[in-house]
Amino acid sequence: MTERIAQSGADGLDQQIWRNPSSPVSDRVADLLRRMTLEEKIGQLGSYWSAPLRPGEPVLPLPDWATDPMPPQLAEAATAGLGQLTRVYGTEPVTPAAGLERLRLLQRTVVAANRFGIPALVHEECLTGLLSWTATVFPTPLAWGASFDPELVEEMATAIGESMRRSGIHMGLAPVLDVTRDYRWGCTEETIGDDPHLVATVGTAYVRGLEKAGVVATVKHFAGYSASVAGRNMAPVTCGPREFADVILEPFVAVLRDGGARAVMVAQTAVDGLPTTADPYLLTDVLRHQLGFTGLAVADYFAVWNLKYMQRAADSAGHAAALALRAGVDTELPTTHCFGQPLIEQVRQGTVPEEQVDRAASRVLTLKCELGLLDETWESELAALPIPAPDALDSPEHRALARRLAEESVVLLANDGTLPLDGGSVALTGPLADDPLAMLGCYAFANHNSLDHMEEMAARVGLELGVAVPTLSAALAAELPDAKIRVAPAGRVDALEDADIAAAVAAARDADVCVLAIGDRAGLFGLGTSGEGCDAQTLALPGRQAELARAVLDTGTPTVVVLVSGRPYALGDLAGRAAAVVQAFFPGEEGATAIAGVLSGRVEPSGRLPVSMPGNTGAALGTYLHPQPGGPTEVSGADPTPLYPFGHGLTWTTFAYEDLAVDADIIPTDGTVRIAVTVRNAGLRAGTELVQLYLSDPVASAARPIRWLAGWARVRLEPGHAARVRFTVHADRVSFTGQDLRRRVEPGLIHAEVGRSSADLPLRGSFVLEGPERVLGFDRVLTVPVRVTGL
Repeated sequence: MTERIAQSGADGLDQQIWRNPSSPVSDRVADLLRRMTLEEKIGQLGSYWSAPLRPGEPVLPLPDWATDPMPPQLAEAATAGLGQLTRVYGTEPVTPAAGLERLRLLQRTVVAANRFGIPALVHEECLTGLLSWTATVFPTPLAWGASFDPELVEEMATAIGESMRRSGIHMGLAPVLDVTRDYRWGCTEETIGDDPHLVATVGTAYVRGLEKAGVVATVKHFAGYSASVAGRNMAPVTCGPREFADVILEPFVAVLRDGGARAVMVAQTAVDGLPTTADPYLLTDVLRHQLGFTGLAVADYFAVWNLKYMQRAADSAGHAAALALRAGVDTELPTTHCFGQPLIEQVRQGTVPEEQVDRAASRVLTLKCELGLLDETWESELAALPIPAPDALDSPEHRALARRLAEESVVLLANDGTLPLDGGSVALTGPLADDPLAMLGCYAFANHNSLDHMEEMAARVGLELGVAVPTLSAALAAELPDAKIRVAPAGRVDALEDADIAAAVAAARDADVCVLAIGDRAGLFGLGTSGEGCDAQTLALPGRQAELARAVLDTGTPTVVVLVSGRPYALGDLAGRAAAVVQAFFPGEEGATAIAGVLSGRVEPSGRLPVSMPGNTGAALGTYLHPQPGGPTEVSGADPTPLYPFGHGLTWTTFAYEDLAVDADIIPTDGTVRIAVTVRNAGLRAGTELVQLYLSDPVASAARPIRWLAGWARVRLEPGHAARVRFTVHADRVSFTGQDLRRRVEPGLIHAEVGRSSADLPLRGSFVLEGPERVLGFDRVLTVPVRVTGL
């Protein structure tokens, strides 16, 4: 490699600062940049999506424009260098060993093709675990939110990151920090919840775990993706600047500052008419200057190309490249359409200053340098990775971790005493009763990719899905070995037939209790009822599932409704007629075991709703974060009251709240107040309570939410035992964006409420902020520390 550089006219090795690992990163990058031609610098801004092993066969449901023109062979594409390799493991079914072998081959091709021998960054999706055929499928982000357990999410992310590093992967495209705004949006399953503090806390934990393992976390989508009109994928965003700052941006503030994320994926939306991919205010002024981000900004897949094809902001690939680069995009993904020859021509013509290319290339090379990809030892380190075993990406330890998170995420919404089940005759029916894919989100390999190649690969290793995914029927049989279980699967979630409903009714009528499994099937772009591009018209259950549920309930047999979905649905009268209601948000490969464990009583339900369950099927009901006029009023006949509120969830026991104490009546506008409460297990079984603190600002210069989540604590107590929970609240936690669009703390009265959910808050106190109004910056206090002590 050294000889190739010397022959090309580069300095001798002793003068190549960029190769010296003891030199500062900034010096190494500057030295390398000055040696590069324009073409070589722009080469670092592109990416390459390796063609499938069987060229011409589809692996993803992509539109025609996404593959037009088809990319050249890698050796040709990487002649001037290459920024990233896209989804070496996640594009088609490969074993861990075959994936690593293929990655080594691709990297050797990249190194041999470019003058400096610089390898590419390798990225993969990792929203529910590494998106690879044989990798553990963890619960979806909405399930992370339901667990309210950031420590466990961090543990999961660390495990995912370690698998990625052992596979030669540098970047993970997760987590999603979009705050849920409209439940009809197909990507709702990818979100953590509809409270920005919950999203920020859990998202920060995921980033810490991934970065701790040495993998670059790529937080997304910056910003506004979830606020698209009518919940339609990539539709325009029309929320105002205060909502955008206080809700949409807030998780990014926390994660970029406290989580240490080194990459951001740019949203593929238009905010107030301005395409984000071409918006210098958002990507430079806000992201770089206000939030202090210094890492890599990558485009969402095809987003630069879409400035021409969808946003119609550009008239050519070169024009699109110029707009995106100027705004602050550093890398085009997933393959180079615009950040290649079209961009070179723009620079040559004087349309794009070369300084903008240098800025982006410097960020790419800085990350490569931090990861060791500019060191001469990087290739030997890749070669030294051990050949993984077939089950290396789905180890027993990872499965156990997936099971723990799945168990903590299951939410018991209602129960008249029918649960736990105690044997007898049980009818298990519904479209999700015997479907392993029902447990997996749209970023699980089997749901995300085409299954065209699966049969041949399955014949080789004996696993069609790549990993073992128990069905609910198998898991329930294992949980209730003495019960007489009759399984009557009922077709597809969106295509029930009369015969399916009749079979379900017959099974329910002859049983002591019926378990009805309904909900979603994840997919992409209309191939599922939930997932990216699978947006809903209403929040009614897909297809004829409500009709199925009513027919089963009409039998009079006590019925437990198990809802496995990627979004909350409006159950209406079904919830009141059911003996119990259990909600799981695509809980992953161990999800059925977790659900069955709750049904049997082996697992203690401790999940809470990270979203509200709507009271009716009407559109755009909003979330619990609304000001007074957003709730039920006398001036509107539409009642937005949820069926089950944010934070709701039951256990096998009951808890009493006592002795709320606020340690000061008045604090300065830069001060701190301590709020304490006692929680007691008043039932006969051990249980975990989620103690939730909410704040409210009754009089403010901007319309504030009725209340917002400030902090929480998971507290497990034996019967009769109690604990004291203490929250430390800084005045910054009541700040908001004012009329001048600056974040501020205003003096005045603040209410503090503590309880079981956003609508069940038995204890209330208050304090007064006194002193001058304060304007805050990026360094403001974002968290509410909590301490739990036994009594």
